[in-house]
Amino acid sequence: MTVPSEDLAKSRQTINAYEDYAERYDALVRHVPNQREQKWLKRLVKIAGKGGRILEVGSGPGYDADFVEGLGVQVRRTDATKRFLELQAARGKHGEFLDLITDDLGGPYDAVLALCVLIHVPREQADQVLAKIAGSLRPGGAFLVSMRIGDGEKSGEYHTVYWRRDDFAARLESAGLVLVGDEFNVGRDREEWTTFLAVRPS
Repeated sequence: MTVPSEDLAKSRQTINAYEDYAERYDALVRHVPNQREQKWLKRLVKIAGKGGRILEVGSGPGYDADFVEGLGVQVRRTDATKRFLELQAARGKHGEFLDLITDDLGGPYDAVLALCVLIHVPREQADQVLAKIAGSLRPGGAFLVSMRIGDGEKSGEYHTVYWRRDDFAARLESAGLVLVGDEFNVGRDREEWTTFLAVRPS
């Protein structure tokens, strides 16, 4: 499927902004997931199974992957921001360049992890991206994703897309996934988020 040039431009603008912000982002984020995040990551790993293979898109500095690997699974760390991959490499962690919108994801994986990532996928590309993710999962595999809650889109350095909980849940279902859990939370700067856990039917 061809991606419209305006959607590619939004994506590239966001990636370029992260290239410039990566080191500051690394300094700001937690190096260990909080208790709520750990709960969801443990649920993901339980579905993936001991020794399971997980694709993480938008790994960023890689701290979620560190935690998940500590639970006994393998993580393919990927990001479209090269500076994040360099920061991980400096810690001895291998990551690969992968653009969620334009690249093939490979697989099948036991799980896919995408926290704070799909908020930057243009709304018109959401169905295509979710279908790719669903297609990369083995039957019974799991997908953990967090989304900003609200209406519309915000352009600027970072293109951000907001979704209502029920609307994004419907998109997951349209991609052939079954929602098995979700949780609302308020993050930094009073931002509203929902974490979704979905599975590909066996």
